[in-house]
Amino acid sequence: MTHSTLEIAIGSPELWAISIAAVLVLFGLDFLITRKPHEVSMKEAIGWSAFYIALPLAFGIWIWQAFGSQRGLEFYAGYLVEKSLSVDNLFVFMLLLSSFAVPRELQQRVLLIGVAGALVLRGVFIALGAAMLATFAWTFLLFGLILLATAVKVLRDTRNPAEHEIHPNDLRIVKLARRFFPVSDGYRGPRMSVLEDGRRAITPLALATLAILATDVVFAVDSVPAVYGITGDAYLVFVTNAFALLGLRALYFVLEGALGALVHLGYGLAAILAFIGAKLVMHWAHGVWSWVPEVDTLFSLGVIVGILAIVITTSLISNKRKAAVG
Repeated sequence: MTHSTLEIAIGSPELWAISIAAVLVLFGLDFLITRKPHEVSMKEAIGWSAFYIALPLAFGIWIWQAFGSQRGLEFYAGYLVEKSLSVDNLFVFMLLLSSFAVPRELQQRVLLIGVAGALVLRGVFIALGAAMLATFAWTFLLFGLILLATAVKVLRDTRNPAEHEIHPNDLRIVKLARRFFPVSDGYRGPRMSVLEDGRRAITPLALATLAILATDVVFAVDSVPAVYGITGDAYLVFVTNAFALLGLRALYFVLEGALGALVHLGYGLAAILAFIGAKLVMHWAHGVWSWVPEVDTLFSLGVIVGILAIVITTSLISNKRKAAVG
């Protein structure tokens, strides 16, 4: 990535308008699908996941043909980073839905609201990030340091899985909500609030949704700087985030059982975040000292794919060894 990446943006007003409209249509479709609570079958989840993976792959081909190979590589590398981070986010969503004992038929509605909140928050962060990068060169250094700190946190969490346990009543957002509203004693279908004894009370479903939305803020702080480490084009940052988030509802049910098998995923994400963080720091340093090298997008894509391939392979080997011993 170079400073020129920020100056020559591919996102025309028309392209922005069409892309945002398409995202809204897809979200509207998802809300229609989930309007009647039902337990998601594996066939349904796989079908929608395949659709939401094929969509960005095809879109990347169009980007490549319309704007050149460099932009195409930036899109695919950015999408791969965002998708990897979103899979890790799903693990946290899984813990939250489990700790709140959300009925299976209601889980996809909570996930969809969480995804919608994530996209809105990331839109805000993307706009702020673009403005900062265009104005302050040290923003590259700031984003790099954020990613390096996040990499350390992800590594610590991976090494201490017991700390992943979530107790709903200990969450700050839950404590805050309980201060202002009474909470009903059980789930009332898809309803977020009910009238009890003449007072408006929120349901556990509302608390679970608030908890998911609260985690979206943390995820946005991680993911937006990460993709800005791949491309400085705000449009590409937006579409990679949108494509990574759109299929999360369905992907959750596909990976629900498999996520626990990816025992080394956290190590891989820590390595990817550290790599992109170092890349951003080097980019900032190159602007100050020209002799500092920069990392090109093709090399970055190779590193990201290589790290993911390694951690998936080692996870599978580890699981086979445990199964053989056990």
